[in-house]
Amino acid sequence: MRRDLRGLQRDTADTVAKHLVAAGRLVDEEPERALEHARFARARASRIAVVREAAGIVAYHAGEWAEALGELRAARRMGGGPGHLAVMADIERALGRPERALELSRGPEARELDRAESIELAIVAAGARRDMGELDAAVVSLQIAELEPTRRDPWSARLFYAYADNLLAAGREADALQWFVHAADADEDGETDAARRIAELTGEPVAEDEYDFGLEDEPPAVDGEADTDDADLDSDDVDSDSVDSDSVDGPSAEDDGSGEGEEEPGPEVSR
Repeated sequence: MRRDLRGLQRDTADTVAKHLVAAGRLVDEEPERALEHARFARARASRIAVVREAAGIVAYHAGEWAEALGELRAARRMGGGPGHLAVMADIERALGRPERALELSRGPEARELDRAESIELAIVAAGARRDMGELDAAVVSLQIAELEPTRRDPWSARLFYAYADNLLAAGREADALQWFVHAADADEDGETDAARRIAELTGEPVAEDEYDFGLEDEPPAVDGEADTDDADLDSDDVDSDSVDSDSVDGPSAEDDGSGEGEEEPGPEVSR
């Protein structure tokens, strides 16, 4: 991240980095607060591609679809590459434009994705087909080589789950149940709610060990609980992946105007 912020003054770069770290820490549990930090970073470094990308991902998690799409488009213009194509397609679905999601999945940039990103995009595209009423086509589109119940790839649980969900939408309940079982078996990290879906289809209760009653970590303070001098927030450790993304109109981010000269205080970053 420090490389990406090299064009900023040192104190500005440090401030932007700290706010992006804070956004990354908050995005899963408190996306609205995370968005405050991301917007502040964006205002101070609007010409830095990685900042716009991070702002877009946080806006996506916060449900600010138009803002997220604008930021991700701006990041792609600045940095090139297919960046977060599946997220952008999912946003198009959320905005009620499934046909645009399919266009993204068929475009030339889709061929630049690695396998994990390609499968994520295929899942989103299948959902877009379902949105358009093409239920059988949605099912068929996910019948790829990776759809093998014995496989345990990083994407297996999500792929099996998406296939099961589309089977159910197509009225194939028995097949859907089997694939929800495969998804539950492959889901070692709790990415999906396959166990709950199985319970709904079978009428049996979810096993108690599916629930986690562990203590939650206390979220970092943002508003007035600590100052911004945080020795633990090293800007070298910041990466746009720390605010990554599994999809209202916000302010458009299509412009690349710079707000680096502004000195308005942002949300406080916790120690």
